[in-house]
Amino acid sequence: LFVGVAYFLVAVLAPLSILYFKGASMSFPAKGMMWSIIAGTAGATGAFGILLAFGAKGMPSVVMSIVFAGAPIVNAVVALTVHPPHGGWSSIRWQFFAGIILAAFGATLVTLYKPGGPPPKKAVAAAVQTTQSPAEAIADE
Repeated sequence: LFVGVAYFLVAVLAPLSILYFKGASMSFPAKGMMWSIIAGTAGATGAFGILLAFGAKGMPSVVMSIVFAGAPIVNAVVALTVHPPHGGWSSIRWQFFAGIILAAFGATLVTLYKPGGPPPKKAVAAAVQTTQSPAEAIADE
């Protein structure tokens, strides 16, 4: 709930106040509004997915490594699909594809080999009460 409140403050009220104080025009092109709503919905859906992952007891290091490696990969694939390069996909240099593979591989490595937490604390032996004095205990041995 409060993530939504934060989104409203940062993504609605802040830009509105900036536009207002700059004296900007409040007329927006229909195509820009459409793409903004689509992109905003996709971003909010992603944020909701992260909340669901944490709610399902997902480890933050695992969830965030997938998110931050996955987002650029998804962005690149969608951008190339919507706006294919001149000359087609075959004109894309091999380094781009290597970067995509390395990002996916890096997220996998971080997920599988993340550093663990601190080692569990050793249990301290409980003190035993006795009615004997130390000298009597030694004499009994």
